[in-house]
Amino acid sequence: MTIQVGDKIPACSTLRVMGDKGPQPITTDDLFAGKKVVLFAVPGAFTPGCSNTHLPGFVVNADKIKAKGVASIVCVSVNDAFVMGAWGKDQGITDQVTMVADGSAAFTKAMGLEFDLTARGLGVRCQRFALVA
Repeated sequence: MTIQVGDKIPACSTLRVMGDKGPQPITTDDLFAGKKVVLFAVPGAFTPGCSNTHLPGFVVNADKIKAKGVASIVCVSVNDAFVMGAWGKDQGITDQVTMVADGSAAFTKAMGLEFDLTARGLGVRCQRFALVA
């Protein structure tokens, strides 16, 4: 079942971010507990639509979004932390957006927002979405 307005963000401890010493674990509590957060998801890092349209809009508008009381902006994709870190660097992201890897799609599935692109060689991916938590 897809997450609905008023639902709690599902607990997940398998997420990763790229740190100075490589992939670091991060939980949903680390990301969301006690904070107002804009979360958006994309089907895949480095894909044309995600790289040219979806991610840049959040980066360019990060200051405006945070001025509305948002503590952080989080991008999640079913990719590994190495890919998410490289994509962030490629896009010139410093601290505007936290790039989060959901490599096993556990969080995506818990949100009920997965879709299967196995027939196209892409495996299980996350639907595009954005929400305020």
